[in-house]
Amino acid sequence: MADRPEHPYIRVIETYYDGCNTADVAKMVATFTTDVVHYFVDHAPVSGAEGLANYWAKVGPRTAANWAVDHWLVDEPEAVIEWSMRWQPPGADSSEVLRGTEWFRFREGRIAEIRSYHNNVHLQSPANRALHGFDYAGRGYRTE
Repeated sequence: MADRPEHPYIRVIETYYDGCNTADVAKMVATFTTDVVHYFVDHAPVSGAEGLANYWAKVGPRTAANWAVDHWLVDEPEAVIEWSMRWQPPGADSSEVLRGTEWFRFREGRIAEIRSYHNNVHLQSPANRALHGFDYAGRGYRTE
């Protein structure tokens, strides 16, 4: 998004994505609070800086995943992005692009929480319509 100045949060997110793209655990850990939590629509949350970095270092290379930030907005202490991920689904002959959005909460300049939303055709399930393990009621979200 060259048409406006970049925000420090976006630099942190891009560093995190670079760590994901290269399976660089130390680079990812440096962007997280120690108690970071990543919520997903298709499986249980992953917690802790080391745990989350090791998760992506293991999962990303399996599918040749490569993430990019396509669009962003910041309203401190949060940032929201649209992303694209080039990847090769298991059993597929070629790569494809998956798009989604993530909401980030920051604390002291580091990522404290990630809420990831996407609709992956390969993971279709009625259970994948909300973040797994997220306390919607406790955060004041509509629950019925």
